[in-house]
Amino acid sequence: MAEPKQKSTRRGRYFRREKSKLSSPTLSICPKCKSPKIAHQVCPTCGQYKGKEFIEPEKPKKKISVRRK
Repeated sequence: MAEPKQKSTRRGRYFRREKSKLSSPTLSICPKCKSPKIAHQVCPTCGQYKGKEFIEPEKPKKKISVRRK
């Protein structure tokens, strides 16, 4: 198995590992409803992408009250 000729510095090690860290998704603003959405994705609020409707918008759920005797 190959052996390194010199010891890696801490700086070089951290620069190498820095590339593999996760980043947060890029957010953009929906031009129709002005809510934040993931870039290049259908807006979950209004269901549109590039001016065309792809999915029906999510409707708020009604609260169901349960009466107990």
